[in-house]
Amino acid sequence: MEITEIFESLQGEGVQMGQPTIFIRLTGCNLRCEWCDTQYAYDNGTEMSIPEIIEEINKFPGKLICITGGEPLTQPETGELVDELLNLNYSINLETNGSINIDSTLNNHDKILISMDVKCPSSQMESKMDLTNIQYLKSTDQLKFIIKDQNDYEFAFKILQENRSNCNIIFTPVNGIDLKWLAEKVIEDHTVFSELGLNVRVLPQLHKLVWGNAKGR
Repeated sequence: MEITEIFESLQGEGVQMGQPTIFIRLTGCNLRCEWCDTQYAYDNGTEMSIPEIIEEINKFPGKLICITGGEPLTQPETGELVDELLNLNYSINLETNGSINIDSTLNNHDKILISMDVKCPSSQMESKMDLTNIQYLKSTDQLKFIIKDQNDYEFAFKILQENRSNCNIIFTPVNGIDLKWLAEKVIEDHTVFSELGLNVRVLPQLHKLVWGNAKGR
């Protein structure tokens, strides 16, 4: 497998925010989001076997792993890596950009936390989404929207109206820090979200509040 970095940090996004986590960042992505903050993971990774990856993560004390990218599902061995980590009793959060079918690429997606994006128009990748993935999300999974402006917000709202899910819904601003506008919009529409049975949260990117855009954090 091609690996960009393996490191321990705090989970910066979603329902596991703040928990010490071992990150396995895979190299390569099939999308080119306009505001991507991990472009360094597009290429030039280090080739590692699954046993070598496991040897590296064994250097850290925790049992919570986030497999991220890039886009992890572009690498055919990702499913095998997930299976091996589950056999070693790791808890896994797999982050995916929403463009690749989860059910056809992961045998055990029902045993891990899936953190799936739906790309909004500001990313210029919204047409690449496989929205059938939403049906595979469990109540413990999360569906993330990175929102820049009113157009993105309305797009996210429409997706949620047309694709109902009981999973956690995460709205995060593009820069991960400036929350006020987005928070006020969600409060304004809280009644509507509640009527739709949607659990919408506005969350920052904690790692950026703590370390800025530092690589390996």
